[in-house]
Amino acid sequence: MVFLSRCGRYKWQTLSRLRIPVTTTPIIARASTRRFIHPKEFRPFVPPSPSSLGRPVPAKTYPRTRKWLRRLFYLSLATGTIYLIDTQFYASSLTRTVRTFGLGLFVALDYKINFTPNPPFASSIAAVHQRNAERLSNLLRQNGGLYLKIGQAIAMQSAILPPEFQKMFSRMFDDAPQNDWKDVEKVIEEDFGKSVEEVFGVSFTGDPTKGVLERKARASASVAQVHWARLADGREIAIKIQKREIAQQVAWDLWAFKVVAWIYSKWFDLPFYNLVPFVSERLFLETDFENEANNSERMAAFVAKEPRLRDRVYIPKVYRELSSKRILTAEWIEGVRLWDKESIERPWRGGWREGSPGSHGTPLDPPNAKGTSREELARKAVTSLQIKPERKHWKGWRERGGLGLSLKDVMTTMVDLFSAQMFLWGWLHCDPHPGNIFVRRQPNGKPELVLIDHGLYVQMNSNFRHQYAQFWKALLTLDNKTLGEIVGQWGVNNPDIFASATLMRPYRGGDLSTQRGLEGLTKAERQQRHYEMQQAARKAIREILGDETKWPRELIFIGRNLRIVQANNQFLGSPVNRVKVTGMWASRALVESPDLPLSEKIRNYGRHIVFRLVLFSSDLVFWFTKIRQFLGLGGGMEDDIERQMKVMAKDMGVELNQNIFEG
Repeated sequence: MVFLSRCGRYKWQTLSRLRIPVTTTPIIARASTRRFIHPKEFRPFVPPSPSSLGRPVPAKTYPRTRKWLRRLFYLSLATGTIYLIDTQFYASSLTRTVRTFGLGLFVALDYKINFTPNPPFASSIAAVHQRNAERLSNLLRQNGGLYLKIGQAIAMQSAILPPEFQKMFSRMFDDAPQNDWKDVEKVIEEDFGKSVEEVFGVSFTGDPTKGVLERKARASASVAQVHWARLADGREIAIKIQKREIAQQVAWDLWAFKVVAWIYSKWFDLPFYNLVPFVSERLFLETDFENEANNSERMAAFVAKEPRLRDRVYIPKVYRELSSKRILTAEWIEGVRLWDKESIERPWRGGWREGSPGSHGTPLDPPNAKGTSREELARKAVTSLQIKPERKHWKGWRERGGLGLSLKDVMTTMVDLFSAQMFLWGWLHCDPHPGNIFVRRQPNGKPELVLIDHGLYVQMNSNFRHQYAQFWKALLTLDNKTLGEIVGQWGVNNPDIFASATLMRPYRGGDLSTQRGLEGLTKAERQQRHYEMQQAARKAIREILGDETKWPRELIFIGRNLRIVQANNQFLGSPVNRVKVTGMWASRALVESPDLPLSEKIRNYGRHIVFRLVLFSSDLVFWFTKIRQFLGLGGGMEDDIERQMKVMAKDMGVELNQNIFEG
């Protein structure tokens, strides 16, 4: 309708008639008298003709967008399905492998681009190391399982890594989270086909005629966790149960490890890939508890036949009837861990001519002990997750006592044990870190070492064992000719560097060139020098490995054992001349080895006498450092060795910054 001004008359028209008046007057302001007349005539309101609209255009259907949305939907559906199946049935093995490849490629690209004196996307090479160390550490912890085992293996060799990696991987020795009890029950039921109560004869309802078992683990590692139990006949046992997901993950994890190692060996030109299959095989055997039981019984037999060790070393008994491929049951060990230095040294508060619980001739529970009866344990089993009796009576009032042992005796026993394994038996335990060694006091006041965790061993054939013994003798007598001949057969191009790595101290038989330090240099010069040191480290690795087809694979784990034993000695204050004791066993083994002809044994005996005289000079150095340490003027012999190694390693491009067990 149209609204006319007050000067005209009002006219109403409906829109249905579709006609507009010819003359209309718009609304005019009060102060204005002007009129506006529309010039056009009335026209009907009709749709435009088809000819006036132009050519017809089809409606937009967006076929490419719909196609890509459809593909995205199918991809998301497939990814979600694979992820669901992977998490539910394959313990996230595929997810962990993809995560490993992705991060591995990312780290490799980072180093390929930024490993230069002036990194384009980092402030320095140290910053590149720092961020990649964090990435790898987070990956190993996130993936867990066998990845933690690999991380611990790297941590043991962290001395050859940049300082940023040393600090990051020192945290790899933290306890791993333990699995829920329902997962533990499933593993036992799957391996034995019976319930936990039937397998071990225990009760969780308080039946005093049966045994008891703690559902909360006493210790948890990367691959397994340990539970305490007491059987119906009174025997206390340690049940090592593999984490349920490990069996499904191990094949994927080792395959990923091989692929990443191959890529890195090719990309960074480091000749180590031929060693990877041997390392993978050792890691896989660690998940086979039947193999661990065999290793444990074999080592127990070796110790029992050696009069110099049988009263000083103990290997826990394995209960085969309660063990399987994923479950290892052995006698429970009460003792002080090697890292508890104070408890080893503090005065003995136990009885006269008594030992600590469980040692030779000493029962686990003393007479008239309280709280250890079957009825009491059965009652606790119903109300508590942890029911094992705490045995601290031998520590005395307020637990201020200890084993009252000499650190020298403890460390001497350890070096003797691993030297005998290395040179006499050719059967070497390769994981002797402090968590795997218990110390107990015998009734005669002498220490007893208990060695556990026998999953990782290497066997040395007789020819290589004899070569390695001769190699050690050559090291300590500066016999460069013999040294060069032996390591040449192993494919090593630089005997001096390899000798230093073996002794864990600079080898003085050859010439070790010194280089200018970083003091007094500009920032640009420091970055260039740092880059040159990193390149020198790669060169040193190539020279040690040399011809990797000849390099004895066992040396990887032998070096691991030597490094951990050295760290143990250093942690305890260097009470033992480790190098001399090891060398003495090497020389003695060439006299006592049963697979050598008599004539050669006789010649070796004469050389052994001369060798003992030569080692007298080593004793002089050792006692000089002990006197200086006593007067507070310096550290022990191992501290001096590490300080010298830092200087030599820096010349080769490696910075040694901290103790292996720090953190």
